[in-house]
Amino acid sequence: MIYRLLFGLLLTLCLQTTAAQAGPMERAELEGYIVPPFSLGDPLNDNGVWSLLNSGGAEAGYVFETEPLAPLPGFSGAAINVLVMLDLDGRFMDARLINHNEPIFVSGLGEAPFHRFFEQYAGLSISSSMVVGSPYGGGSGASSLVYLDGVTKATASVRIAHESIMAATLAVAREKMQGLAARSSAAPDPDYDETLTWQDLVDQGIATHHVVSNAEVDAQFAGTLWADDDPDGRADPDGAYLDLWLVDIGPPSIARAALSSDTFDELQAFLRISPEAEPILLIERARHGLVSEDFVRNTSPDLILAQQDGLPIALRDADILVELAADVPDGTALILRTDRRLGFDPTSEWVLQLQAQRSHGMFQPEIGAVTLEVPHATDARFFHRPDEVSITPPWLDAIRNRQGDLIVLGGFLTLLVGGLALAQSPLAGLAAFTPLRLTVLAFVTGFIGWWGQGQLSIVTVLASLRTLVEGASFAYLLYDPFSLLVWGVALVGLILWGRGFFCGWLCPFGALQEFMHHIGQALRLPQVEPSAPWDRRLKRVKYVLLAGLVATVFIAPDHVDTVAEVEPFKTAITVFFVRDWYYVVYAAFWLGLALVTFKGFCRYVCPLGAFMALGGVLRGRDWIPRRVDCGSPCQLCKVRCKYGAIERSGDVTYSECFQCLDCVTIHDDPAQCVPLILARRQAERRQAAE
Repeated sequence: MIYRLLFGLLLTLCLQTTAAQAGPMERAELEGYIVPPFSLGDPLNDNGVWSLLNSGGAEAGYVFETEPLAPLPGFSGAAINVLVMLDLDGRFMDARLINHNEPIFVSGLGEAPFHRFFEQYAGLSISSSMVVGSPYGGGSGASSLVYLDGVTKATASVRIAHESIMAATLAVAREKMQGLAARSSAAPDPDYDETLTWQDLVDQGIATHHVVSNAEVDAQFAGTLWADDDPDGRADPDGAYLDLWLVDIGPPSIARAALSSDTFDELQAFLRISPEAEPILLIERARHGLVSEDFVRNTSPDLILAQQDGLPIALRDADILVELAADVPDGTALILRTDRRLGFDPTSEWVLQLQAQRSHGMFQPEIGAVTLEVPHATDARFFHRPDEVSITPPWLDAIRNRQGDLIVLGGFLTLLVGGLALAQSPLAGLAAFTPLRLTVLAFVTGFIGWWGQGQLSIVTVLASLRTLVEGASFAYLLYDPFSLLVWGVALVGLILWGRGFFCGWLCPFGALQEFMHHIGQALRLPQVEPSAPWDRRLKRVKYVLLAGLVATVFIAPDHVDTVAEVEPFKTAITVFFVRDWYYVVYAAFWLGLALVTFKGFCRYVCPLGAFMALGGVLRGRDWIPRRVDCGSPCQLCKVRCKYGAIERSGDVTYSECFQCLDCVTIHDDPAQCVPLILARRQAERRQAAE
């Protein structure tokens, strides 16, 4: 009956609710965000883009909100709305958080880290290559790749925020700032094949050769503090300071002429993994050496920059050990890579910039540098130009960033589902089944919960409900592929076993409670269990709480994250108890209760458990074996069931079953199952009578 009432309530609310996307702020409200000497000008379109005026009344840039232009939903189902101020050159003047409902910031980590994240945008250009994360290695910062510091335990949320800002900003740039939008870039033509030698590359200008003498470098330092700080160069003014060969080896025909067969094969394998990368071969035969002593492989080179059309090109070491073809000049060889999706066009002239550095002084020396420029372009016959630039979707970046974790998680889930589906009875019959189960639960708590941040929450269910009603996109779920994989397998488990698979095997907080129960038993604490009537009454509480949370989505959506704090998951798993004291006390209460009352939160309060129980109607089979004698006369399984999921009749209430397999162990054990014991004794008496 309670299932029907809940589904009826949900259906009624869905039918009666109409979604309305938040519109842009009114002028009076928006003016409160503009700091003098700037002021708000006129609206430029219906999507909340306004002109920004300087103190003289001239146009200085643009002001807009991200939500009307790029309403990407966050994990609450609501968009993250950011106010962006952009100057006429496409440089961020300010990025300021207006509103959001991201659960991890609302009552977990607090608002301060989220606000600090947006402070990083000021001064950055939309033409820069911005990445949420941390750079590898310890280069000196010469690369144009810009790293935005993320927020620990909130990477998915800040990634969504960053994508919202960039999507909205590029929309404004395409409409108001001609020329700043990314153009269609040429890519190596896979169908073009030409037999070339190294000499052909030189003769046709495909390989650029650039030599700079010591005297030329010395002339650039003339009149500076470092003018006399290269005695080796002054001793040999005509000698080469830089003797550089530069070749774009993206086209296979060119790469084959420049590289040995082994290095060519390694490069092609790399390009199959990173098809948008454009590899650049550098060969240096003089003093410059390409990189400093502090250079770390697979990082941005610290002495090398590049530009095209006045905009920076992000370069990074491809981490390929280079062996050159037999007729190629020998020297220090390095393969760098850039990303064509960021606007790099190998057929248009671009400039490689190498820093020539000198140091002055013995103690705490001062470093000076001049730039040596090498222009280069590759003949267009090796390339084709697609109609559109293929941009890697953010969800794919999220998957790549967690590839290792996803492989481990996928392997674990495959073993778990396969073991329970194909070997349930043998597993339950193992003498070491309890240690094995606790090992699995330890992995779930440590890897899936604390490390992987894969604790599922009712917040995701409510956000999905809100997204469904509003007709918005579910793409935000892809920003956390780790949790999404857990969700996918949990839903498969609903069909195969009902609620028990997730609640019994995949919930980190549920696993913590089970460990607390075992600790309570080891300490010989008295166990406190409600009577059967009270057990039935208390089990209804979680459905009432679920109904209240669903109603909140429609009646007071801004308070969903507050009422969802009925789950202690965020405190115990997501932020590992680093939170305001009252949240910690609340989570500790449920874990402390588990010492004397078996998984009280899971059985009586958990709204996610209620959702899983309702979803258990999808279960296609009764997977717990039963006999005619179960319930009458045998009551052993009922007595032993710590969840109270077995009726006096012997029937299993699957909505309350947590798949501990204790009843399966009893059912299959001739030394425990009463019907089997009685049958054995009858057989023994018959044999004795004969």
